[in-house]
Amino acid sequence: MGNDYKHTMNLPKTDFSMKANLPENEPKRLKKWSEQDIYHKVLEKNKDGEPFILHDGPPYANGPIHIGHAFNKILKDFVVKSHAQRGYFTPYIPGWDCHGQPIEHEVEKKLGTEKMNQLPQATIRRLCHEWAEKFVDVQRDGFMRLGVNADWFNPYLTFMPTFESANVEVFKKLYLDGAVYRGRKPIHWCSHCHTALAEAEIEYGDEVSPAIFVTFELTTVPEGLEGWEGKVDVAIWTTTPWTLPADDAVILHPDAEYVAVERNGRAVIFARALAEKCCAKFGWDFVLVNGDNGELWARTGTQLAYNRYKQPIFGDQGEEGLFIYADYVTLDDGTGIVHSAPGHGVDDYKAGMKFDVPVIMPVDDNGCFYVGDTIGFGGPFSGMEVNEANPKIIEWLDERGMLILHEDINHSYPHCWRCHRPVIFRATNQWFVSMDETGLREKALDQIYNHVDFYPEWGVNRIGAMVTDRPDWCISRQRSWGVPIPVFKCGDCGETIADEATFDAVIDLFNNEGADAWFTKEPVEYLPETTCCPKCGSRNIQPEKDILDVWWESGVSHVGVLQHRAEADHLRWPADMYLEGSDQHRGWFQSSLLLGTGAFGQSPYKSVVCCGFTVDENGEKMSKSKGNGIDPKQVADAYGADVLRLWVASTDYSVDVSIGDTILKRTSDAYRRFRNSFRFLLGNLSDFDDMRDAVALEDMKPIDVWAMLRLAEVLAEVERGYDEYRFHQVFRVLYDYVITDLSAIYMDVAKDRLYSEAPGSLARRSAQTVLMNILEVLVRVMSPILSFTCDEVWEHYPEAARNREGRPISVQLAGWPTVDDFVPAIPQGEEAEAFMARFNTLLEVRDVVTKALEDARNAGDLNKSQEAVLTITAPEDVIEVLNSFSSADLEELFIVSDVIVMEPADEELTAAVAKTDKEKCPRCWNHRKLGGNPNHPDVCARCGDVLDALGE
Repeated sequence: MGNDYKHTMNLPKTDFSMKANLPENEPKRLKKWSEQDIYHKVLEKNKDGEPFILHDGPPYANGPIHIGHAFNKILKDFVVKSHAQRGYFTPYIPGWDCHGQPIEHEVEKKLGTEKMNQLPQATIRRLCHEWAEKFVDVQRDGFMRLGVNADWFNPYLTFMPTFESANVEVFKKLYLDGAVYRGRKPIHWCSHCHTALAEAEIEYGDEVSPAIFVTFELTTVPEGLEGWEGKVDVAIWTTTPWTLPADDAVILHPDAEYVAVERNGRAVIFARALAEKCCAKFGWDFVLVNGDNGELWARTGTQLAYNRYKQPIFGDQGEEGLFIYADYVTLDDGTGIVHSAPGHGVDDYKAGMKFDVPVIMPVDDNGCFYVGDTIGFGGPFSGMEVNEANPKIIEWLDERGMLILHEDINHSYPHCWRCHRPVIFRATNQWFVSMDETGLREKALDQIYNHVDFYPEWGVNRIGAMVTDRPDWCISRQRSWGVPIPVFKCGDCGETIADEATFDAVIDLFNNEGADAWFTKEPVEYLPETTCCPKCGSRNIQPEKDILDVWWESGVSHVGVLQHRAEADHLRWPADMYLEGSDQHRGWFQSSLLLGTGAFGQSPYKSVVCCGFTVDENGEKMSKSKGNGIDPKQVADAYGADVLRLWVASTDYSVDVSIGDTILKRTSDAYRRFRNSFRFLLGNLSDFDDMRDAVALEDMKPIDVWAMLRLAEVLAEVERGYDEYRFHQVFRVLYDYVITDLSAIYMDVAKDRLYSEAPGSLARRSAQTVLMNILEVLVRVMSPILSFTCDEVWEHYPEAARNREGRPISVQLAGWPTVDDFVPAIPQGEEAEAFMARFNTLLEVRDVVTKALEDARNAGDLNKSQEAVLTITAPEDVIEVLNSFSSADLEELFIVSDVIVMEPADEELTAAVAKTDKEKCPRCWNHRKLGGNPNHPDVCARCGDVLDALGE
């Protein structure tokens, strides 16, 4: 283009920078949003809309946010903002889990265990409170930096008095209904943290354990072996030798067949299915024992029940164990006979209950054997930590001829979720929620399968299986920092004191003074004067010392937030959605479900969205020890929060998602594509007033009509993606649209009209009309994802639109685009389908043309497509479509000098390329006949007419 004509061209004009500079500009925009109070303005705008309540799952306030936190909160922001854009009333109350072992653990690490143990409980609680407050502020700043909209300075915190009282309300309902009870049964116990753990607080990792085969000598003679002259033993297999001091039974499968192997004059009982395999492993001769009738002796597990044997550790003191049976015994490994210590395992406990087997517990809170010589104490292993005792117990058995074989095995073993150390099963007095006493399991499963929507759908089977198999829920913890179990006990007789009046008194206490008052005030100060022990009448009333499981606390958040704050924040119960990581199927999703169903008869949520975990670029779990974690603040400082948000949108969150520098750089490239498209749209609309300049549909070029119809298709696909919470599909639809339909086709074709036509010409205004519609759709539908950038785009709208009266101050207040908003109105139904079918045929031809032009350029036959003359051959139906468009339309679409359409042929679609002999117009750079306008003989006719219009 010659310099003489540059000033006559409509070159893009916009202050919207190509360089985003997000790390510097985003904090400024956050400050602006805060000053504008955008969160509440959105609520005010949509106050009459249908409510949509996403209830926030509370992260622990025990450290800065990590990339998993950011991933989760950004997903929630997508949900809330996309609903808000569509007119839903969307209050979003963020929350934090401020109680429990995670925070107490951090305080203990800071102080040291020895110093921590010396502090009074009131001091520990104060330090934990301060720690939680500190990291609520730290995490709030981290989440706000990500552009997440929420009621940030009015959150819910689980140490708030009104929230603490919600725990008592739900406990009261379940206790009075008979679903909560106190019992002595095996639970996961962390010896390091000195507390019981629920299933949701367990993680599994590999451990090396000593597996031993041991013989126990029978003290009774099994039926059919009365004539056997030697001793009779039973062979067992265990990976926990330290549980043998608590042994009380051996368990057989009721229907399995058991035989005896002769060994050194003794008869050793095995499952028949494993006997030969075991003998080969031990190096024994496989010789089976015959019974008194001279035939092979064999009995089922049921027939062997109630025989007795010498307890392996305390047998010399006359202690005996019992033969029992249970269906869970397998014949896959070991001997087919399971050693049972009912105090150290849930299955053993349940099996033992059916046979009145006593529960022995020789292990203390520290995981050490009690000091003492008799059963129930440590015996020869007094004072030893259980794992330290393992080799001593094995040595003990070997010295007494009871050990058959010792081998170490690597297997999956439960660990504490906080200290990551192996836990033990240990029978203690705890509070439980019964899954079956009041039908809670059945009711919860009904809600799961019939009343809750799960995204992705497989979530229903995951949580359903967990609820089906879960044991009673242990809800008590032996720690200092939390909400106490709201019951009392008689200081004289030990009777539990819990009734409606005492619960109501505790609710009032917590509402007014908080749970700290439980630990500082005497019960007589706040309980009714009539409160006394129902058993002995004593007024010596003592508060329970245990605290509630943190999963209980977070599980009642739907009461503490959706019910307690309902009137003030216009919330409602149940919530429309819970959204958390997939581990919450056994955590918060489940605890909330059980407490909502148990207390109110239904799930506290209507739908559940679960996301995977964040992993590094190698697919490895992030951890401090590996040094592969990613700080969201560092990402925001390096790339911008919008790039992080775009990464979240691009992932299939239903599975584990990878992140790292390579991925972020790729996402940053994608971000630039979107930004550059916005810049093109804004730059070419600088002189456009959609109220004055929009062109009617009948005056539009065919490609403009296609672009409008294609935009409608994209909008429908985006809406479907948001409706189904498939944000990666939203991203993919928009990215493909920007790269292909917009950049590679429409913008490429429309540039000539936009730059070269007269500013107010029908042809240019037609293209601008399309661009304005595209801008209006993209800026609104992308605002939930690229919140910072779309708001910046909104500020750089064409002046006419920017200054229009009543225009919202932010795109977040602009609402959702609809096809009915398109100007001009577009055809729909069959008319639209017919047009799109014709134009899509043109685009198929364009693909062939593009390939032919590329080949010609590579061969050196031409430099630019504008130099080309196309000769197209095609079957009749394609020729018919081509001939339905004008030559000018085809030349514009293919960006060539001339298009020759041949007569219909049976051959395949082809495009031949030749170089035109027409000269290059120095103004528009198209190859056309020059001099068509006598006033401007050096340019093409179109450019000459434009120059006339411009007064050149």
